[in-house]
Amino acid sequence: MSTLAANAPGATGGGLADVAASEATLRRFLHGLPGVDQVGLESRAATLGTRSIKTTAKAFAIDLAISMIDLTTLEGADTVGKVRSLCAKGLNPDPTDRTAPRVAAICVYPDMVATAKDALRGSDIQVASVATAFPSGRAGMPVKLADTAEAVAAGADEIDMVIDRGAFLSGRYLEVFEEIRAVKEACRRADGSSAHLKVIFETGELQTYDNVRRASWLAMIAGADFIKTSTGKVAVNATPPVTLLMLEAVRDFRAATGTQVGVKPAGGIRTTKDAMKYLVMVNETLGDDWLSPHWFRFGASSLLNDLLMQRQKLRTGRYSGPDYVTVD
Repeated sequence: MSTLAANAPGATGGGLADVAASEATLRRFLHGLPGVDQVGLESRAATLGTRSIKTTAKAFAIDLAISMIDLTTLEGADTVGKVRSLCAKGLNPDPTDRTAPRVAAICVYPDMVATAKDALRGSDIQVASVATAFPSGRAGMPVKLADTAEAVAAGADEIDMVIDRGAFLSGRYLEVFEEIRAVKEACRRADGSSAHLKVIFETGELQTYDNVRRASWLAMIAGADFIKTSTGKVAVNATPPVTLLMLEAVRDFRAATGTQVGVKPAGGIRTTKDAMKYLVMVNETLGDDWLSPHWFRFGASSLLNDLLMQRQKLRTGRYSGPDYVTVD
């Protein structure tokens, strides 16, 4: 067990069930987590970002990154045609090379879930849907739960919810905990199975690394299947230091509880070089256990095109222009 997990209040016995018994116990637990060494965290993230991946290892990493993408369209102007086109691209990212892997998921608004499910019928690509008044989270619980239930009823395999940052920053941790638990319950289907729940922190609004660590543990204790950095709709989205901090949190959480949780950086990851940095970070921090679409995802739209162009360069020896891939 890591030092953090061993020292976490309430972590004795390998369980954390007691820490959310009241606002006071949850606050004591979250504020009892060791403070984040900002200099050390940023230095470590910068060092990992200098690692170089070459030749066959790079080819493997590019295919792995493609298979980890949640290909996303979350715009007010989304149409049935656009969602179907995105699904076709997810199924066959490079029409010139059928060996290119499929993406992990297509991520859409709840009203487009049925369209995506139909377009992806017979494939193993997941349909993810944002919910809970994405991206602001500014709605009452009945609305958030109805939003989630609608997406699950339409066939969503995964739900990406946003926490109430106002409640979290005001120190109302139990309120956020109960919100996540309620949405988790709304992910349950009639047959007893559940859509996977990704919990979005909007880390660019959480102000401090300590808050990111607290939000990570809070979401995992509440039952998150994945923790996710951002909506992609604010000025500051995924960054290497924040993602590294979240990777360390899921590592320590598994050491404390035996439960493995996934991580999804989202927003601002646009190039193959960016993706390689994150994969190195996962490998160095968590090892092979998390190097899978089941446990690590990229929330992205433009990233796929750059990965495909770099893949074509490795295959043909020539760089392709942006017009060699579809523009979403």
